[in-house]
Amino acid sequence: MSSRHDVHVIVDGVRRWTVTQGGRTLSNHRTQRTALGAARRHRVDLVTHGRDGRIRSKDSFGNESAARDTEH
Repeated sequence: MSSRHDVHVIVDGVRRWTVTQGGRTLSNHRTQRTALGAARRHRVDLVTHGRDGRIRSKDSFGNESAARDTEH
C-alpha cells in the first residue's frame, strides 16, 4: 500500500471517529478532535467526513501557498 493515500476521518455507527488510509483503519477515537490530530500526523491530504458520511472538508499537506489553504 502506498503511503500517499489520503487519510479520512469518518464516524462509524456507534459514534466513534475512525482514521482510515487506503481502506485500512489506522486508529479509533472518542472525539473528532482527537481523530483529526492523529490524522494530521500522517502528513498527507486529510478528508474529513460529517456524521452523515458526506465530505465536510479537505486539507492538503504540502507545497501550497497560505493563500490557497482555506482551512488553516
